[in-house]
Amino acid sequence: MKHSLLIILATFFIIICITCVIIINWQAENNEIKKENAVYEEYLNKEITGTELATIINKAVDNNEKNNVQKDKNGYYIDNEINSIKIDLKMSTVKKTYPMEEIYNNEIATFVQNFNTIKFKCTNIEYHAKTKKVSKLIFAEIEE
Repeated sequence: MKHSLLIILATFFIIICITCVIIINWQAENNEIKKENAVYEEYLNKEITGTELATIINKAVDNNEKNNVQKDKNGYYIDNEINSIKIDLKMSTVKKTYPMEEIYNNEIATFVQNFNTIKFKCTNIEYHAKTKKVSKLIFAEIEE
């Protein structure tokens, strides 16, 4: 009888320990996602300069490279539904939307030189369905 009770208690204790480890890991993962998202979410509905936008594009490119996000034949990052980030830039002066790769590949320094004081605003943020990480930011040029 004591032996059976000891086995039941030990099993119960192991189940509780495993459950605690799973919960702690889940919380740590959620905190990491919130921390990563906060880097981009701080720009939502905020006016920034072209220089700041270039910095955000560099962060997104670095993130994609660090996470080995694949590119298509045109050199644009492919959404991997996990941790890829895309940025679109809607330019009101030319009525065209540019993907971040086009700006980055055509020399980000030139973009900064031409648009350093122009104001932009992040109008939308999208998230990956699986991981809840930021997947896309849309910036629009603010007409003055």
